[in-house]
Amino acid sequence: MAVSKEYRDYILERLECAGPAVGKNMFGGVGIYLQGLFFALIAEDVLYFKVDDSNRPDYSNAGMEAFKPYGDRGQVMQYYQVPIEILEDDDNLRIWINKALTVAGEKSKAKKKGLKRRN
Repeated sequence: MAVSKEYRDYILERLECAGPAVGKNMFGGVGIYLQGLFFALIAEDVLYFKVDDSNRPDYSNAGMEAFKPYGDRGQVMQYYQVPIEILEDDDNLRIWINKALTVAGEKSKAKKKGLKRRN
């Protein structure tokens, strides 16, 4: 899941249209955080955003694929490839980022709620 420095820098620069994004190395890829939420990742120089049923149709309608870290026979993760035309358009990119942040925020709330129940 190697990520080139040039692609990482390019993506972090593009994401600045929605605020300061932070990239953290993880498992050979890059996890991307904005507003304290893990909402995107880069693997093999491809950008993926967090999805659920609320925004998955945007990606499916654009013909984008889910992130499959172990190939076609492995697990499908809830991240989908961002279309290049979205990545190159600040206005649309902000919309897609905000949707991914909403999904990440909901997942984070659910996780925290589950942890409180266990205590």
